[in-house]
Formats: sequence, structure tokens, C-alpha cells
Amino acid sequence: MWTENKNVRSVRTFVIIILGNMLYALIVKLFLLPGNLMTGGTTGIGLLVKRYTEISLAGFVLIFNLIMLAAGFVLLGKKFALTTVISSLAYPIFLEVFDRILGEVTLTEEPILNTIFSGLGIGLALGLVIRTGASTGGMDIPPLVLHKYFRIPVSVSLNFFDMLILAGQAVYNPAERILYGILLILIYTGVLDKVMMMGATRTEVKIISGHVEEIRQAILAQVDRGVTILYGEGGYLQEETQVVLSILYNRELPKVERLIRDIDPEAFMIVSRVTEVRGKGFSISKDYR
Repeated sequence: MWTENKNVRSVRTFVIIILGNMLYALIVKLFLLPGNLMTGGTTGIGLLVKRYTEISLAGFVLIFNLIMLAAGFVLLGKKFALTTVISSLAYPIFLEVFDRILGEVTLTEEPILNTIFSGLGIGLALGLVIRTGASTGGMDIPPLVLHKYFRIPVSVSLNFFDMLILAGQAVYNPAERILYGILLILIYTGVLDKVMMMGATRTEVKIISGHVEEIRQAILAQVDRGVTILYGEGGYLQEETQVVLSILYNRELPKVERLIRDIDPEAFMIVSRVTEVRGKGFSISKDYR
């Protein structure tokens, strides 16, 4: 059974990486290139090279990704290369395929629309790939090498390289297009963050009440959520108190609030958003006894 589950996860991961790279290439073809937008990463270097040479964007990206993949294999190891090879090949291949199929198709010539949809699409595409634990290859690799050998934080060197790439493109772009490039990066980094957290957020509830046992039983029986009893001491009267802690799906919060108010209208309740929950009842099936 373990082997079957592992195989299913591997196939799902492979499909998501392919779809993410396909979406990335489609967005670049339909919005980023027609809008003559600036961007960072391997695509940004490709746009810079394309400006001064006859090399196609897809061709450059493929060559650059293969060089970076080889460097990653030597400097970061075989395991890293295996998790990166799919994206290193899929993105430039899809970019070339869409270029041949779509030709000169242009959905809009409005710079702001191209910027918005490029940011939304790139953020979603990168988020899908990164959520699987895979690397997108290309310019992801130099920061990882610097981190391994010189302990330079990945985020610092990644931002530094993107700044250099944008600076290179800024030489031949008007000020307005530079502003659109900045807006593009802000949009896709924001969307990327949202995608990374998508579906993982849950609601944490802490309840302080004199009716702890009734609240515990109500959450267990009527909401089917786990409960933990924490022991504390009031800061003012220094009396011992119990705190009911439960993690809920977001849609379950209104029901729990109603239950608590019906049992104890004066209950003190703290509601927080948590970014990830793993364990029985969430990432693992419950055991009912």
C-alpha cells in the first residue's frame, strides 16, 4: 500500500510540475512578450540576450537551464539535479511549442493588462511548481550554490541577481516600462505567496471558560474536531484555569462560536489564523475509537 501511495504522489507531482511550466510558458507568450515587459530570472536574461542577438528566447532558456542543471549536478549533487531536470526542460520546450502554435497572437496591447495578467499567471505557475518541492531551475541554482559554499542567504542573492537582470533591461527601456516591470514583480511575488499558503490555513481557537467540560464535549461531538486542554493561571487573581485549544477548518468557526455562546455567553475566546496544520484529522486520517 505504501508503494502505491508513493507512486500516486510521484505521478501527481510530475503532472503539477508539467502543468506549472506549461502555464508559465503560455503566460510569457500571451502577455509578457507582447507587452515588452521586464522581468527577472532566466526569462529576464533571455529577454536581455534576445535584444542584442538573434537567439530565440526559448532557445536561450533551454541552453541556460541545461548549463545551470549541469552546474547544480556537480556542485549540489545528483538528488538536486533529479528534482530540477523536469522544469529545466519543460519550460523552454513549452515556450517554443506555444510560439509555433500561437505565432503572433496578441490578446491585448494594453500595458497594464499585460502586466497584471503576467503577474497573476507567473505567480500561479511558480507557486504550483514550488509547492511540489521542485526547483524551477535556471537562476534558482546560483543562489543555492552560494548558500551551500558561502552561507549567503538564498533570498539575498536571489534578489541581488534579479536586480542585476532588471538593471540590464532598464538600459534600453523607458521609465514607464521600468515601472511596469516593478509592478509585475510585486504582483507575481504576492500571488506566489498566496499560492504557497493556499489550502493550508486553518483556524486556531482558545477558549477560557468555567464550563470547560461542556465546551470540550460539544466540540468533540458536534464539530468532530480534536481538543487539547491547557492548564494556566490567571494573571490578576492568580487562580488556576483551563484553556480549551482546538484547530478547525475555517468554515467550522461560526458553528463553534455559536456552540460556545450557547454554553457560556461570557466565555473568553481567542481566534487566530495558522498557516499550516499537519497530523491526524488534517494531513492524516483520524482513528475513531
